[in-house]
Order: sequence, then structure tokens, then C-alpha cells
Amino acid sequence: MFANKGLACLFALVCLPVMAATPSPTAATIPAPASMVFPPWQGAANDPVPERGLEFSVDEVDNMPDFHGDPIDPGLSIFVGGNYFFAMAPLVAAFTDLHPDLRGRIYYETLPPGRLLQQIRAGGRITVGNMSWIVHADVYAAGLKKLQIALDEGLLLAPLQPYASNTLTLMVAAGNPANVTGLHDLARPGLRVLLPNPRWEGVARQVQQSLVHAGGRVLERSVYDDKVRSGEAILTEIHHRQTPMKLMQGRADVGVTWRSEAIFQESIGHPISHVDIPEADNVRATYAAAVVHGAPHPAAARAWVEFLASPQAQKILARYGFGPALPQPPSATGSH
Repeated sequence: MFANKGLACLFALVCLPVMAATPSPTAATIPAPASMVFPPWQGAANDPVPERGLEFSVDEVDNMPDFHGDPIDPGLSIFVGGNYFFAMAPLVAAFTDLHPDLRGRIYYETLPPGRLLQQIRAGGRITVGNMSWIVHADVYAAGLKKLQIALDEGLLLAPLQPYASNTLTLMVAAGNPANVTGLHDLARPGLRVLLPNPRWEGVARQVQQSLVHAGGRVLERSVYDDKVRSGEAILTEIHHRQTPMKLMQGRADVGVTWRSEAIFQESIGHPISHVDIPEADNVRATYAAAVVHGAPHPAAARAWVEFLASPQAQKILARYGFGPALPQPPSATGSH
């Protein structure tokens, strides 16, 4: 069992997963300064603890941006798909204004949804680098379809609460040096593409659907099969962070992401832009949250799930381009 004192400090330490090597930057690509490239990109805003202790974080070596807060005796533990890690800081701040007893006692992880389910199935244990710890989730939030799977498996409690929706975009470096114009370009020979991994990231399903909308199965196979085999397309492991990183390093030309992620990168002044995907080819996904079966803090968990659908939370999410949740039949929320 870990000692309480000093453990929180260690959570700034652990290597950020590194993607496979990619070809050198094109002549038209100018890498961003290293100080911009590596997360966490929001300073201390995403570390909801009252005392930070020893500050020790080294870019590319000891950096752990998807784990937030103190895992020792939290009052609420949230496992949330990483596609809106940037919105969690203002959401947590607004929530703790309503529930001051939880201020400094919220722990959350922003990993791909499939990875979080693996951790829940493993009893909350996770190993990153040389460190292992256990946190039992109170809330799981991800795409509605992923939640339905977890509900059917008995990992969650009904009802499922839809609270937001999102669409896809093509994230590119500022100025769009590779002249990406649409989904068809992803099959272009020589274009270096970043794609979410279908094994862990629900967004991959939406990306594949959009490719089929734009160019049929031929385009989808060309991008997700042929280009992955050739090495011109890389499957990410923590998609929401690796894509802007590789673009800013000049090691990729385009990545398919949620639109909100590009808006966030642009809002903090990173040399990132995006190319809109036409509505006819795009896919809109609905996010939902639910209380985890056996949650240690069920009352706090229910309060967070209800908060996500509140006007205050909706206003925060709208800053980053999230839309309201799409209407769902009762069976889609597990409320039957």
C-alpha cells in the first residue's frame, strides 16, 4: 500500500507514450517550438489538488498529462474519454463551486474509452511506466454506444445520461502546408496521416463511417488498411494528444479528430488549424455518462452525472464547439 504523503507528487512522473517513427518533415512544414508541443497544455488548471508539492515534470521523459488530482482517498473519481480533457478543468471548477466539500478531492483520468474500460474490469488497477496504483471509478463517461456496452456487461448502473454531441474535422498545421481539402486527400500518396486506433478509441468508428460516406469502402480501406500497412498512416494510442503533437513537430500532415479538439488547440495559440468535413460526410456522436456499478461514492457520482446535463455545464462545453445531446430513444439510455 502506498504511503499518503508524497504519492501525489509522483503522478507528474511517467513517460507519455511515443508513436512509431514517422518520415522527416516536409520542406513546407516548420516545427513549432518545443515549449508548445508537449502537454500538459493548461498548466496547473487540470491538477485539482489544494497543494501541488514538489514540481517535477520533464517533456518527453517524465510527463503524465492524462491523470489528474490525488488518487489517495478521493471524494469522486471520474473516468472520462480523453476527447474533452481540456474541458474538464472548468467543469470541475464549476462543479466544486456547487459542492465545495469536494474541492481538491476529485481525481480523474482522460484516457481512451476502451482503455478506461480495461482499467475498470481490472478492478481499478493501472500501470504506467514503473508505477502501479488502484483507483475505483465512480463515473464513466464516453460515447453513448461504449456506455451501452458497459451497461450490458454489468459495469454501469442505469440510466445513461447523454449530455453532449460532437463532429469530426481534419486537424492540420497552421497554414495547411500540405493543402488538405477533404477526406479524399487522406488516400493521397505521400500524405502522412494520423488516425485513431479502432482497438481503443470509439472515434475510430466515426472516422471510418465518414470515409465510407465520402468515398465508399474503397476510400475507407485505402486509408485504414493500405496506408497503415505502408506506414503513411499511424494509428495513435492517445489520439487526442498525439495528433497536435505530431503536427506541431512537423512529423505528420493531417489527423482526423473531433472538432472540439482543434478548437481548443487554436484557442490556446498553438500553430494548429482545421479543415471542415461537409455535413453529408460527417458523423455526429453523442457523449453520455453513468454511475459505475459498485462506485465508492455513489451520491457524488450521481451529482456529477446530473451536472453534465445542466445549463452551466452545457455552456462550458459549448465554448469548445460541443453541441447538445441528440434525442435518444429510451432503450438507448438504458432506462427501460
